[in-house]
Amino acid sequence: MKLYYTPGACSLAPHIVAREAGIDLALEKVDIATKRTEAGRDYLSINPKGYVPALELDNGEILTEGPVISQYLADSKPESGLAPPNGTWERYRLQEALTFIGTEIHKSYSPLFNPSLAPEAREERIAHIRKRFELVNRMLDGKEFLVGHRFTVADAYLFVMVSWKDFLKVDLSAFDNVLAFHDRIGRRAAVQAALRAEGLIQ
Repeated sequence: MKLYYTPGACSLAPHIVAREAGIDLALEKVDIATKRTEAGRDYLSINPKGYVPALELDNGEILTEGPVISQYLADSKPESGLAPPNGTWERYRLQEALTFIGTEIHKSYSPLFNPSLAPEAREERIAHIRKRFELVNRMLDGKEFLVGHRFTVADAYLFVMVSWKDFLKVDLSAFDNVLAFHDRIGRRAAVQAALRAEGLIQ
């Protein structure tokens, strides 16, 4: 399998999941601005949506959308415990968390990537994001992981979303549980390996 990624983008979440599960993925970097891969391919011919991640399966099928890719990878290695079995209440809780992260945090960040965003609009977005992290901070109170009692694909996704705070200059310093979570997850061997492979740390 091959993961199309951009360093530090949301594609980092399924990259982490693959390493946690012990899945050997080929990696191909994508320049989102030019829509070209590092091998010179037109990325739009791979994923017409134009954004990462995309997972190319061994049979040639292409799977897109980070939370779906992460669940697919977890389900391919159920012994990893990265996602509860389908049809269980625990799986619905996981999907609840993934949907919240995707719709309320991930998409709320999107306008901040626009350098021409008006300052007032930027402040509104940041305030909105901070309200969502205030809720996450409460969700993490007394907990090591976001869902259940072990690392899941939701933790990989949330880790990446917290990581964006520095690049996009969103102050999360008021949320101790969120910052402690980010530090704790960031020390995991698989996370360190993914960050290193993407050139984000030495």
